[in-house]
Amino acid sequence: MSEFQVEVYQNEFLPQGASEVNAIVTVTSTSGGAPAQEVTTAAEVIIVDCSGSMDHPRTKMSAAKRATAAAIDTLRDGVTFAVIAGTDTAELVYPRRLGMVAADAATRAEAKQAVSRLHADRGTAMGEWLLLAKDVFATQPTALRHAILLTDGKNVHERAHKLERILGEVSGQFVCDCRGVGTDWEVRELRKIADTLLGSVDIVAEPEDLEADFRAMTEAAMGKEVADVALRVWTPQGATVKFVKQVEPSLLDLTARRAESGPRSGDYPTGAWGAESRDYHVCVQVPPASIGDKMLAARVSLVAAGSGDVLGKGQVLAVWTDDMALSTKISPEVAHYTGQAELASAIEEGLEAQRKGQIETATAKLGRAVALANSSGHEDTAKLLAKVVDVVDPVRGTVRLKRQVSAVDAMTLESRSQVTKRVGKLPGDAADGADGADGGAA
Repeated sequence: MSEFQVEVYQNEFLPQGASEVNAIVTVTSTSGGAPAQEVTTAAEVIIVDCSGSMDHPRTKMSAAKRATAAAIDTLRDGVTFAVIAGTDTAELVYPRRLGMVAADAATRAEAKQAVSRLHADRGTAMGEWLLLAKDVFATQPTALRHAILLTDGKNVHERAHKLERILGEVSGQFVCDCRGVGTDWEVRELRKIADTLLGSVDIVAEPEDLEADFRAMTEAAMGKEVADVALRVWTPQGATVKFVKQVEPSLLDLTARRAESGPRSGDYPTGAWGAESRDYHVCVQVPPASIGDKMLAARVSLVAAGSGDVLGKGQVLAVWTDDMALSTKISPEVAHYTGQAELASAIEEGLEAQRKGQIETATAKLGRAVALANSSGHEDTAKLLAKVVDVVDPVRGTVRLKRQVSAVDAMTLESRSQVTKRVGKLPGDAADGADGADGGAA
């Protein structure tokens, strides 16, 4: 199974009177090399939008079928799976009765045959799709539960408050990666679903690209080894957690997802893990102390949900000093990810202002985004921004809005605005061995 390491990057030195402690917590999981039969069993549900708009053009529906077949072929033998057709209701396409079947040559062939008969009709109610997925997953004891949700449109046949209620019901039940094909869907809507279910959201502009994307998502899901891992943050008397956010590989605010796990201790869900690394920004409010005082501001642990086994741990420290050279130094990791969060906000606010015709605000926000992308070395975002604005000076963020911007370019920028770039860790910047990093085996 996987082995975990936790590293803490921070500047623990605070000036007198300061009360906010910031740290970047890097969690790295490496495969322990367990035999295939010992890897935790997994379950996969593929949800395909079959609303009427999927027939316009018809290439969308045929591409969705091919993509679903590719995902089915990518499943490991023994992984249980199901396929759901989504319209203004939800229908289990395979198997026909509520439940899931184990993947093998015969069931893959049967499932692909059932998928080949899918046709586009009726409306869109994504909450219903998710509820059926929850019920399907509930028939399996497996811990690793992953879904793919594909749509080409907006959730027009379901009120927003109903979807919100359903998301509350399915939260924590499975991870869901969402994809929008074409440009008639809404990024914020799919992001809400993906964020709640600890998954990703992205645009697939051309239907013919769906197959490769579905295969990649399924391969990533098959690589997960540990399910339901939580980041546990303990704080001492008088200290409180201000926020906990995933900041790499994408931005995701986990603060409101806290579940109390003991005295002054709370758990924040991180989902399933394979061999990978992620960064979290932990901010703690502590009582101000006197010069020379030291304290443990927080203890951060990675725990397996259910068993509560500690997989790794680290410490966030606070030291008050009158040495300005020490207290005014900003941790490069904290500064980097604060900038990445500002970059995402600038993009989203700039695109929203552009949609509303607020030219001055849009120019200022997108110009700021260009400057931040340039200073952080986020080349992918810089390239996407250059399709929306004419860049005059990338350092100062001087831009002009393009007169015509394709819907694909704008939606690609918006859907990928939360994707972050990791900062290069500096030697000696992490807390030292015993205090800053520890590892454990799942």
